[in-house]
Amino acid sequence: MMNLPSLTELWRQLTAIQEAPEPALIAATAVVAAMAVGVNAVWRVTRTVITITHEGGHALVAVLSGRRLRGIRLHSDTSGLTLSRGKPRGLGMVLSLFAGYVAPSLLGLAAVALLAAGRVTLLLWLALLLLLAVLLMIRNWYGLLAVAVTGAVVYAVSRYAAATTQTLVAYAAVWFLLLGGVRPVLELRRRRRGRGIQSDPDQLAQLTPVPAWMWTLLFGLINLVCLGYGGYLLLRAATG
Repeated sequence: MMNLPSLTELWRQLTAIQEAPEPALIAATAVVAAMAVGVNAVWRVTRTVITITHEGGHALVAVLSGRRLRGIRLHSDTSGLTLSRGKPRGLGMVLSLFAGYVAPSLLGLAAVALLAAGRVTLLLWLALLLLLAVLLMIRNWYGLLAVAVTGAVVYAVSRYAAATTQTLVAYAAVWFLLLGGVRPVLELRRRRRGRGIQSDPDQLAQLTPVPAWMWTLLFGLINLVCLGYGGYLLLRAATG
């Protein structure tokens, strides 16, 4: 059983404030994240993290809107599927479908607030908790592997890396979420339908009077605003 001093020490670590890196280092983490998103060979691997966040967004909003979550599946082609039970139409279904493409950018913007406050350790542990929640809902072997590996990397950084390394990794990860939220929306126009399942905008267009292209445009606008505002806050925090 964990004793009181251990709990106190854990709380102290979680709430510790770490100074922001120099602006040049923050810019460097942005460049690293941009390469992880912009270089196709790298993106084929790193996109899985965006897919985890995308499907996690579907799952969270489905639960919050009163739907019953059945599970999440992640595939080696970086696609994913979240299944929930409830009314096939209505606000809950619309919100659940809408959440996927904006989840990485909105999560990235929320993480910016923690970084701006210097709560790097808290950010890493919250990321672990979110990954654990997704892991419990995974329903295929590849998905289990993808989430477990991602969680292991986050745990290793939070447990063994030096404070400076933790901060740089956290900044790179947040930049990656902000940038990585934009590219999948751009890819929607040329993405082929697979596994007999339509894209989120297609399904939203069937449930609402709004056409698919307008949903896609809305996703893009939200994610670009998150990128612009989040990037501004990150650089402003560094310059004091």
